[in-house]
Amino acid sequence: MIFLDGALPGILSGLESLGAENDLRMVERSQKSLNLERPTAELLYILVTSARRRHILEIGTSNGYSAIWLASALRETEGRPLLTIEHSPHKAAQAKANLKEASLQDWVHVIEGDATSVCAALAGPFDCVFFDADRVSASKQLEHLLPKLTEDALLLADNALSHPDEIADYISRVEALQAFDTVTVPVGKGLHIARRRRQS
Repeated sequence: MIFLDGALPGILSGLESLGAENDLRMVERSQKSLNLERPTAELLYILVTSARRRHILEIGTSNGYSAIWLASALRETEGRPLLTIEHSPHKAAQAKANLKEASLQDWVHVIEGDATSVCAALAGPFDCVFFDADRVSASKQLEHLLPKLTEDALLLADNALSHPDEIADYISRVEALQAFDTVTVPVGKGLHIARRRRQS
């Protein structure tokens, strides 16, 4: 269990309940919250804080649940505000409201738009990227981001076990680089972790 201060535990628990209720009601995937499972979110927090990540990009904001976890981790590592990309204006507005309630609005910059186009325009550098949006286009986003990654960059991708066919191209692309150590952790829907080896 991760111990967060202030009102964060209650806010996160509330978002978990609301997200689960919403996803049961909605038929269209675009209307679902599709939040991370708590164990996956806690693993993200531990990975970011233990590796002292300070420049993080998240692809797929939804209602801001995972952004709250990542921003809390960045606050601990004294990093820069999280950059997070969301295609849906409605979800982006939800995320901003939830981040404000969590008093983390200064620790997150929500970017609305197509993730692949936004990734092409961002300057970087990033020492951690979390892929949690359209799994099929993740490999295209990776192509744009590779020149903008630090030498020990950490790449994280959700849904590695729940949607193996959709994420296969991304995983194949990462492993073909032969510069990353990789592992898939059976937590939540499956978290693929890749860390670039430092060049000697």
